[in-house]
Amino acid sequence: MRIGLTGGGSTPDKIVEQARRAEADGFSALWYASNVTGDPLVAMALAGRETSAIELGTAVLQTYPCHPLLQANRAASVVAAMGRPGFTLGIGPSHEPLIRDVYGLSYDHPGRSTEEYLTILTALLRGADVDVKGEDWSTRSAGGRMTTPAHPIPVLLAALGPRLLRVAGETADGAVLWMAPPKAIEAHIVPKLRAAAAAAGRPDPRVVAGLPVAVHDDLAQARAAAAASAVSYGGMPNYQRVLALGGVEDAAGAAIVGSEATVATQLQGLLDAGATDIWAAVFPVGDTREARSASVRRTTDLLRELVG
Repeated sequence: MRIGLTGGGSTPDKIVEQARRAEADGFSALWYASNVTGDPLVAMALAGRETSAIELGTAVLQTYPCHPLLQANRAASVVAAMGRPGFTLGIGPSHEPLIRDVYGLSYDHPGRSTEEYLTILTALLRGADVDVKGEDWSTRSAGGRMTTPAHPIPVLLAALGPRLLRVAGETADGAVLWMAPPKAIEAHIVPKLRAAAAAAGRPDPRVVAGLPVAVHDDLAQARAAAAASAVSYGGMPNYQRVLALGGVEDAAGAAIVGSEATVATQLQGLLDAGATDIWAAVFPVGDTREARSASVRRTTDLLRELVG
């Protein structure tokens, strides 16, 4: 199985150490949220220099606060610092409460905005000069405004709805998902992605499926812990829609929990549904610090066995 973990750490040194350990353990990737150490890119570049093969990806950087030309140049600086391929740029429009209420930006046309953004970004990363005046994003990159990446930079889009799934299939290298159950991946996400890619003459896209994972014998306690960790996003409309398409009521119901055998079967189910990669977001379960640490070790031990 191609299994990646959630990347992170309270300091750049801890992020580098996690990357070394994850690579040694055989994990395929680490996926970093936009708020890791304030901005994950510097720490990811340091981790990339200290590893040789593990993929380091963002899941995801928001589009709205960062112009696509600046985003492309930031990505180029990461791979230059890493000195190797293996950086993947995951982007997405994020959610209205963050974009409108925190950044003070309009969130009136997220689909249109993301489509324009991705079209510009991917062209820049391929080395093309871009001269575009759009409704939401405009770019004139000629004249040395874009640094040519030293290595290819795949782009994944956070896509759950029909429009962004089409855009991901047509323009990006695939989709990075969060909270999409197997049924939603198989019946809703993969068919739309593949159809859009085929219509654009592109290869089948990657599908990185991210879900909370915990090996634990008390299912009720494990789902309660998953629910507690989902407070910040569990009520957002796009997640509610994909959970409903997946046949579950809430984020706790989508979490992969149970014994080692049960969790392994559920992870295989994601691949059977059409995911190409698994992003296992290991979460702790237990009433004490010792119990929570033990649950994380137990889950990680299983994941290490599966990738081995």
